[in-house]
Amino acid sequence: MDSLGKQTKVLLHEITNGLVYAERVATEEYEAVEKNIQKQLNTVLDNCERLDHLVKKEPPNKREEAKLHVDKMKYDCKHLQQALQSIQQRRFQQEQQERDRAQLLKTTFRPNSADTSIMIDHALQHNNSLHNSSRQMDDLIGSGQGILDNLREQRSTLKSAHKKVLDLMNTLGLTNTVMRLIERRTYQDKFILYGGMILTCIIMFITVKYFLY
Repeated sequence: MDSLGKQTKVLLHEITNGLVYAERVATEEYEAVEKNIQKQLNTVLDNCERLDHLVKKEPPNKREEAKLHVDKMKYDCKHLQQALQSIQQRRFQQEQQERDRAQLLKTTFRPNSADTSIMIDHALQHNNSLHNSSRQMDDLIGSGQGILDNLREQRSTLKSAHKKVLDLMNTLGLTNTVMRLIERRTYQDKFILYGGMILTCIIMFITVKYFLY
């Protein structure tokens, strides 16, 4: 596993150098350089798959560290693949611009010629498309701003309603406390009333009995 890992790291280093070279290589040499880089990337991917299987055979105390190394190489490979795609895209755009420039230099323009009219019409159409796109973006931004304002208003309304609910809950809580105190006092007053009535009856009974006998 160590040998395969070292080979893969060497390939990753070579791919990095190859990408730097591909950025400045001449057009006629670029295709061969690109194919070689892609071949090396495929080899790295195959090696990473083999390393994934070999990691499972490592001792438990080394398995986690080995897996981290393999994951890093896979991440580097993915990053280099994206870099190659970016170079391919820039190359394609550069070649397209060169073809357009060459075609433009070959074109002979005459006053009121059909080619000139076509190019002017194309430019006007392109300008109109840009204008329409800009207007649509302005409408979209305006709509988004309106939605944000509406959300702010809803937020203020919800905050006000939330405050009222809290006040109502506090009021209800206070009312419930007062009602419980009143009920408790009424219950106590009943005992006092009944006790006083019984005590009065006893005193009256004793007084009557005392004076009669």
